[in-house]
Amino acid sequence: MKVIFLVVAMVGLVMGCTSEGVSPATDSYKFQKPANFPGVIYTFGNNEVSREGFELGRALFYDPVLSSDSSIACANCHQQVKAFSDPVHRFSRGVNDREGIRNAPAIQNMAFQTTFFWDGGVKHLDFVPINAITSEKEMAEKIAQVVVKLNRSKIYPDKFAKAFANEKPTSQKMLFALSQFMNMMVSANSRYDKYIRQEGEQLTTEVLEGLSLFKTKCGTCHASDLFTDGSFRNNGLDASFEKDEGRKHITELSEDMGKFKVPSLRNAELTAPYMHDGRFKTLKEVLDHYGQNVKPSETLDAELKKGPSVGIPLTEEEKGKIIAFIKTLSDKTFTQDNRFTNPFLK
Repeated sequence: MKVIFLVVAMVGLVMGCTSEGVSPATDSYKFQKPANFPGVIYTFGNNEVSREGFELGRALFYDPVLSSDSSIACANCHQQVKAFSDPVHRFSRGVNDREGIRNAPAIQNMAFQTTFFWDGGVKHLDFVPINAITSEKEMAEKIAQVVVKLNRSKIYPDKFAKAFANEKPTSQKMLFALSQFMNMMVSANSRYDKYIRQEGEQLTTEVLEGLSLFKTKCGTCHASDLFTDGSFRNNGLDASFEKDEGRKHITELSEDMGKFKVPSLRNAELTAPYMHDGRFKTLKEVLDHYGQNVKPSETLDAELKKGPSVGIPLTEEEKGKIIAFIKTLSDKTFTQDNRFTNPFLK
């Protein structure tokens, strides 16, 4: 896994040095809501972003010190070049190459979310890292031990003091710093965004037709300019759910069996493999699923049962146009932003 971390680190170095990389502006460490986005959910009143807090969070994000054997960092499963998703493994892996049961989702637009993870098991961003740090299949470490290591570090006591008014490393401030870093991961500068905000971007006829089809065929679940309604739905991947119960694992309600959080389609062109278990490699496979491979079950989403048969009727031409539109949601400004690259390689 140390080899994987090195690969991630080198990706960060390349992205940081690219001529297309985005350098931060003078106000780039202040959170700003995009004009076409809905309201912010995160409690910034308790944890306002500062440059020092952001940079501390960035260091922690790329540092394998958070894992029990110092082999795994957050960045292993969340790579900037792929919108902070995991392009390497279908099932994301942790210390000692332990395999999980889900594919790590992209980290983007976190300040606008009410729940996190595929099953919605966490309701506040500040607590998201705890799951990864303490999971035996991920970092397999104890929060208290991470704090011990941070206090022993040659760099972190000074970083914490600068970020949080002379405080020493604590679990709360560690989580606050990681939230500051993740909250700044706002993806809102795609071709679509520029078109919607009337910033001079023109979309082709094919893309505009794809947008119209998308609104009709996909817009109920992938709603608003976040391209998700944040709900949990059974989208017909399986007829039974012995391997992964989804939302039911959290709520213990039978009606939540096989339901998973609707992912945002922002940067979807970059974030393969798709679905909670990474079973699909291409956007075409995803649309093929909805068009002809939806499996009925008791909790199958109502949106997939409206026609004479389950699923969403799509012609091959319609699939092509929808994919053309989805590709306009790719945001190079986000995936090449120098603020988010590995600080240890600068």
